[in-house]
Amino acid sequence: MLDVLTLVTGVAALLLAAWCGWAAHRDQPTKDWHFMGMAVVSVLALMQLVIGIVLLAWGQKPAQGTTIFVAYLLGALACVPAAGLMSLSERTRWGSVTVAASAVVLAVLEVRLYDIWGG
Repeated sequence: MLDVLTLVTGVAALLLAAWCGWAAHRDQPTKDWHFMGMAVVSVLALMQLVIGIVLLAWGQKPAQGTTIFVAYLLGALACVPAAGLMSLSERTRWGSVTVAASAVVLAVLEVRLYDIWGG
């Protein structure tokens, strides 16, 4: 796996968590610019999924198993968009809290993906 992409995705997720956490602290729901940040983080997770599948197709294997690796990649991809959809239905500060929490979860998933690959 690309260590740089994993690091960039994790840091971007933590920045999104801080940004949405700040919005929640200020009693604000998610706004359009938060969704732009979610889109950036989601594109990074999508890139990671594509690169991970390509590496698997080329014959490289994760240290802890292919099935769990692909499951974590799919979970990482779905994490932030799912929270973004939930934040649309909760147009209070709790929508921002939901996105911030999912971004922290994504950062943790990135650490786990690094471990699964054999980092």
